[in-house]
Amino acid sequence: MAPIEGANTPTHPLNHHHHHVEFADHPKPTNESSPDSATVPLLLRPSYARSKSCINDELRNFRVSLKWCALDHSTPTGKAVSYVAFVLLSLVVPLFASLSIRSSSDSEESILFNRVVQIPETALAAIAFLTLSCFFRCYGLRQLLFLDGLGEDSPYVRRGYARELEKSFRSYLTYILLPSFLVELAHKVMFFSNVSVAVPYALGVRSFPSNSIAFVAALASWVYRTGVFLLVCVLFRLTCELQILRFEGFKKLFDGCETDAGVIFKEHVRIKMQLWATSHRYRSFIVSCMVVITISQLGALVLILSSKFKNTFNNSGDIVVCSAVQLSGFFMCLLGAARITHRAQGSVAMAAKWHMLMTCSTASTSFCEKDPITAAPMMDGPLMSDVPSALDSSDQSGEVSTQETCAFRTRQALVTYLQHNNSGITLFGFVLDRGLLHTLFAFEFSLVLWILSKVVVF
Repeated sequence: MAPIEGANTPTHPLNHHHHHVEFADHPKPTNESSPDSATVPLLLRPSYARSKSCINDELRNFRVSLKWCALDHSTPTGKAVSYVAFVLLSLVVPLFASLSIRSSSDSEESILFNRVVQIPETALAAIAFLTLSCFFRCYGLRQLLFLDGLGEDSPYVRRGYARELEKSFRSYLTYILLPSFLVELAHKVMFFSNVSVAVPYALGVRSFPSNSIAFVAALASWVYRTGVFLLVCVLFRLTCELQILRFEGFKKLFDGCETDAGVIFKEHVRIKMQLWATSHRYRSFIVSCMVVITISQLGALVLILSSKFKNTFNNSGDIVVCSAVQLSGFFMCLLGAARITHRAQGSVAMAAKWHMLMTCSTASTSFCEKDPITAAPMMDGPLMSDVPSALDSSDQSGEVSTQETCAFRTRQALVTYLQHNNSGITLFGFVLDRGLLHTLFAFEFSLVLWILSKVVVF
């Protein structure tokens, strides 16, 4: 087996600072020890791009968005503001709105649905907020998205990373949050126009706009809780998409017959460790969300089926929007995990195909270069004069045969390794693939049928 390329290449002690994204074939930054770097401002040097949001930081826009959403944990002040905003918008405002809203004769059902919906929305926001707090405290954005090791990837993977980073938050988050916000806005306008809000210390003030203030506070609380939950879902989906790009680069290693098995093994181990880290970081979030969403959806189904009133957009609009957001975010996570697991399982077939092509190529070459003793009678000249050269060629062919045997066994070991390490995203040992999705669907559908059998009376 040929040695791994670059294994003995000495590295500079400052090279670990240069594991950053090099987008669109930009030239590599100069070393900080060079004389020209003395004129470069401190915050613009690559070694400081991880902790500060400088011009060269590809996550600068996302860091700014976190500050505007009160989710910046990079400073003690930002962390304090983040916790205050979470307590105010996720706990205080929903609790105050549930206790202060007074119903009329035709809005009792809508208030009941509104109060029920607050519980899963707050629970999912709390789970997502605690997950983000743990991420920012332990990893940081660059390490969370595995951007520090991007210098080891091919230009194809780096360009794909840049494309995914640019469109992920703008596409996934906006396409779910914006339509849901418009529907929620229309429902809140109808809801607060049919109810009254009783403020304890403003009962004697007739001109106090209690309904307007409650409307703005409730809408802001919904945007915050929904945004925090979808943000974690988008982060997980983005991590899966970036790892899929790495699998695409891993697939290209099997295109050429000159690729060494050691290089392929080393690359797969690197991707495997990143998948293991992703599974370990998000498994509690996914399982907790699955439990909350299941209970929420089944509870909403029971309420709607057992309701004595006619279901309209005014009284059940909260449940519709809440269910749409929950299922969209959760399915985003499940589909992203299933896609990357499918890529991981497909690597076994690629390795087996590559092993077969290499073996056939080696066998055909060996057949053409067989022992020249068999071809000696066909040559001109005395037979015995060619025997010494034939014996030398036989010794060389023996050495080549030994090398070919070692290479074959190495490739076979690689295929066996991939067969036993083809899992992608896992949840406490269970592979999150399409088979698990089918199992979850069958479980949820069975619960729905059970509830229908208990509620619906023919």
